[in-house]
Amino acid sequence: MSVGLSHDTVLLHEAVEALQIRPEGIYVDGTFGRGGHSRLILEKLGVRGRLIALDKDPVAVAAGQVISDPRFVMVHSGFAHLAEVLRKLAVEKVDGVLLDLGVSSPQLDDEQRGFSFRFNAPLDMRMDISSGQTAAEWLATVDEAFLGEVIRDYGEERFAKQIARALVAARQEHPINTTRQLSEIVAKTVRTREPGKNPATRTFQAIRIYLNQELEELAQILPQCVDCLRPEGRIVIISFHSLEDRMVKHFLRDMAQGDKLPRNLPVRAADIPAGKLRLVGRAVRATPQEVAGNPRARSAVMRVAERAGGAGD
Repeated sequence: MSVGLSHDTVLLHEAVEALQIRPEGIYVDGTFGRGGHSRLILEKLGVRGRLIALDKDPVAVAAGQVISDPRFVMVHSGFAHLAEVLRKLAVEKVDGVLLDLGVSSPQLDDEQRGFSFRFNAPLDMRMDISSGQTAAEWLATVDEAFLGEVIRDYGEERFAKQIARALVAARQEHPINTTRQLSEIVAKTVRTREPGKNPATRTFQAIRIYLNQELEELAQILPQCVDCLRPEGRIVIISFHSLEDRMVKHFLRDMAQGDKLPRNLPVRAADIPAGKLRLVGRAVRATPQEVAGNPRARSAVMRVAERAGGAGD
């Protein structure tokens, strides 16, 4: 696996601008990847500023360790452990958190990682290759009904039951160890698909999301971001599929609305507890120019919120 695989950072300038970098501030890049966002943040920080980057992928961590800057620290950790990481670094509050969700381009383009059906490679799909079960190992034993639920819920695949049945039948003849095997089994089962879209796209997505517990980790990190932000600190989140974006949208909205009281309760508006966040602008998408240069930016959605100040926060 190569640390040097190229990566076009999606919504690079938009995301860093949304953080409203304070030169002396402390910031968190919860998904370092290949460091596009981190490097631009460092350019905007002053000499007393600080950037903490996290990533669960050892290859990404190796790329981060190349950065020699006293204001920067690279941590091998998933962002779900943000509170613990900050505690170990003796950091109580930060001025901004950036999350660029999902699988990165280098992970997709490194055929040995097994994320893509474009290559014939070992069926791995782990973001952290130092631990956990590979996709091949999971597919070898998973119950058919549960497999169908995963493909349906995480891939939003309407042929989930048929695909699960076909995979279980296939593994009884031969282990499903490669991306090509998985792709071909799904392709034979799903004969209709959106134009230009590989029939296995949703199945690959579903297995990857489940195996890496992506939605569960997102649910864990969101409240931690709110808790660690200083008043007026920003949270910037880039999502790449509807399940992620829906979770982010609803969380930010709920945090902005504050405590919900029963309808018609005789309480003055001034006495209703304010929300912990303020929504900033509308959802941002990549420009046509960016999508033309980087088609993977097509599905990106960026949402921004700011920590509200005041007593009790």
